[in-house]
Amino acid sequence: MSTTATREQIEQRVFEALEEFGAEPEEIGPDAEFEALDVDSLDLVELAQIVEDEYGVQLKGEDMEGVRTVRQAVDLVVSKLP
Repeated sequence: MSTTATREQIEQRVFEALEEFGAEPEEIGPDAEFEALDVDSLDLVELAQIVEDEYGVQLKGEDMEGVRTVRQAVDLVVSKLP
């Protein structure tokens, strides 16, 4: 049984995860770039795992290539929702 998450819920969870990775809360926003937040590729892999566990979204490594901003990551997750 899976409930469909809203874009806002996904965005909020991504923001929370970025804070857990050490990004400054006031710097996190839809247009924030992961590089500027000091989020590295290992953090993105962990973020993909969180999203998979919580929303049932399968993200492959190539899915994350080219994802540079928080908005792009949220868009990707929304596009993959079951």
